[in-house]
Amino acid sequence: MTTTEIKTNNRATTTAPTARLNFAKTAPKVFRAVIGLDAAAREGLDPTLVELVQIRSSHLNNCAYCLHMHTTDARKAGESEERLHMVAVWQEATHFFTEKEQAALALTDAVTRVVDAGVPDAVYGRAAAHFDEEELARLLALILTINTWNRIALATSKRAGTDER
Repeated sequence: MTTTEIKTNNRATTTAPTARLNFAKTAPKVFRAVIGLDAAAREGLDPTLVELVQIRSSHLNNCAYCLHMHTTDARKAGESEERLHMVAVWQEATHFFTEKEQAALALTDAVTRVVDAGVPDAVYGRAAAHFDEEELARLLALILTINTWNRIALATSKRAGTDER
């Protein structure tokens, strides 16, 4: 779905979205491949950590669709409202997160914003200190996957709250 912009008083406002392609139906083989990568990445990782990473990446990418989906999933899994609210500002609220979660969130920030400064050695090293090589590879795959999902949702204008999985 795209949005139509209307200028009023030199400000752009948006109107109702117009239809865009349904990625899952239009490219089912590609869609299933991303689902497969997502499932493989999650395997062996703490489900709470998975949701925190997905929420953080969705914040950084301004993906309301994925943010809504993953905060809903996290709540269903028992995550506290307090921690969900702190993910966006985790660097200023480190006491809400374990050292391992902080390392994963820092890596999520770096990989999601890779264009800004790459993935600094210190950030990678911090993650490597908390995750064995297989876990670290899965964490990287998880970060890559949620960034892919964010881009699919944004490019196809998925609407937050519809939770069309």
